[in-house]
Amino acid sequence: MQIFLDTANVTDIKQYASWGIVDGVTTNPSLMAKEGTDPKAAITEITQVVDGPISVEVVAEDVDTMVEQARTVAAWHPNIYAKIPMTAAGLQAVKQLSAEGVKTNVTLVFSVTQALLAAKAGATLVSPFVGRVDDIGGEGLTLVADIVQTFREYGLSTLVLAASLRHMGHITGCLRVGADIATLPPRLLDQMLAHPQTDSGLAKFNADWADCDACQNLYQ
Repeated sequence: MQIFLDTANVTDIKQYASWGIVDGVTTNPSLMAKEGTDPKAAITEITQVVDGPISVEVVAEDVDTMVEQARTVAAWHPNIYAKIPMTAAGLQAVKQLSAEGVKTNVTLVFSVTQALLAAKAGATLVSPFVGRVDDIGGEGLTLVADIVQTFREYGLSTLVLAASLRHMGHITGCLRVGADIATLPPRLLDQMLAHPQTDSGLAKFNADWADCDACQNLYQ
């Protein structure tokens, strides 16, 4: 499973990319606005840090403007994916952009049928929102599982990007059901790394080594 960072904070992206495990980045208008920086400059810098898909969302509601905005952001770098909302206009835009070779990420997906329509339109990625499905009484991970199964059953090449992940159970659930990609806020990446047994084990190893006089010349 690929791991994407769900943030527009360039400092955070640089930090976690240095671990060598970040495969891509997703952004949205809310995340970009939160940073208060020039969006194009930020995206350009992100493409220099992460060598993988970078999703940049359009903010138009009509087909022609969606396509125009998608072409604009896609021209900034080969790794940029135009993030398109799951609407009728969005599907039309995805169909046109797919024919032009522009990679797309259809966002705000809340059902298997929406995911299927996006895939048929030519979406490169679809983004089911796990946490938001949970919020309305659904089962977000079941949705991801159903989309994965449907795409595999029908041989669809569109990848499933699980979004709106909020806790470790969401991450392990995505692993279990075979999501192609999980996009995470930085705090969840910290939680993936940390474990108290790792910390206590390392402390014990280091304490034992410090008490071993015969061991001290090993690295000299």
